Amino acid sequence: MKALIVIDYTIDFVTGKLPCGDPGIAIEHRIAELTQQFIQQDELVVMAVDLHEENDPFHPETKLFPPHNIRDTEGRTLYGTLQHIFELNSDRIYWMDKTRYSAFCGTDLHLRLKARNINELHLVGVCTDICVLHTAVDAYNLGYNVVIHEDAVASFNAAGHDWALGHFRGSLGAQIVSNRE
Repeated sequence: MKALIVIDYTIDFVTGKLPCGDPGIAIEHRIAELTQQFIQQDELVVMAVDLHEENDPFHPETKLFPPHNIRDTEGRTLYGTLQHIFELNSDRIYWMDKTRYSAFCGTDLHLRLKARNINELHLVGVCTDICVLHTAVDAYNLGYNVVIHEDAVASFNAAGHDWALGHFRGSLGAQIVSNRE
């Protein structure tokens, strides 16, 4: 069994407060396509979405990044057509707030996946070298087979993006796939 984990594909991370910019915009249609494909195949789709509280002095990211994905702001809205897909299929998509880079840290994700006998995770979203990377490392450590859709991940740091793709392949044994091939 497999699941699609869509990581942080929100307005703030694509064009908003902490944007990937053009690389993030460029993957919109592929993320939407994969999301629809997994829904049609009746596979689990998880929206793992960063959540921050305004002016939180205790969160470690406060010192590293400008405020982003603040609760009840437009920035936490899924970017582009993905928001529409979510609205039409909200009963078939699991929305999961996360407060750390990894979608596993402090969430029930692992329990939900195990309850469904899921052993293969397809990861898409942003940022390749931050939240996608940390989620992939935790997935590897928990024994999941990891598939990274190279044409559906992006970062504001091109060198970090390239490094992460190599790390997924060389250190985590992840399968790197692309619709461009």
